[in-house]
Amino acid sequence: MYFDTHTHLDDRRFLSDQEEVIKRAQEAGVELIVNVGENVKSARRTVELTQKYDFIYGAVGLHPHEAKDFSVDVLEQLRDLTREPKIVAVGEIGLDYYYDHSPRNIQQQAFRQLIRLAKEVRLPIIIHDRDAHENTLRIIKEEKADEVGGVFHCYSGSVPLAREIIKMGFYLALGGALTFQNARKTVEVARAIPLEYLLIETDCPYLTPVPYRGKRNEPAYVVKVAEAIAEIKGLSVEEVAQTTTNNGKKLFGISE
Repeated sequence: MYFDTHTHLDDRRFLSDQEEVIKRAQEAGVELIVNVGENVKSARRTVELTQKYDFIYGAVGLHPHEAKDFSVDVLEQLRDLTREPKIVAVGEIGLDYYYDHSPRNIQQQAFRQLIRLAKEVRLPIIIHDRDAHENTLRIIKEEKADEVGGVFHCYSGSVPLAREIIKMGFYLALGGALTFQNARKTVEVARAIPLEYLLIETDCPYLTPVPYRGKRNEPAYVVKVAEAIAEIKGLSVEEVAQTTTNNGKKLFGISE
């Protein structure tokens, strides 16, 4: 049983074959999925997916690329969507200083407001942190986000930072990047951090793992992430799959 804790199945790249992609995931042993919204429209499509498929849950948020569109109205719409029964997190939210599609001060303001929303509705957060480790950690601490917890998705930081994050009660999610040839730092994290703090994800349609690089990513490929962790840690794939699934169910409050 695999739990893909971060997908974007509502992305336009799945428009023509979304049902087939989801069927392939099930055939590969993926029994739980969290689809993650990037803006209000994406969040609404995510809710529709949760209503259509029993094993798909959702998160609603505003990606840092979209932070320039943040407003009181956006916040209210996201607040309403958190009340949907299978919405299990606020995300993805955070900071992206690699692309800077939104001004950094606006990203920070939106991030703070969305953490406060998560605390208000008592849901964990799914954090996007790219080239912004120091500011991300500072805001999380200042906003006391550990009160609801969450996950750093597609974790790309160092081992010392990872240890600081898990001490705060957050999980780290590893994806297809773990299989890349230049993934030395991520491999070190996978080796050093106890399995009890790890989740697996695809972030599909992005970050396709080896041997499928160059193709569109999809949830069935999360198996390759579990296999990579198993090899790095000297564990069975079954243990990695079971433990990361249990971790994800605990974080997102999924009892089935």
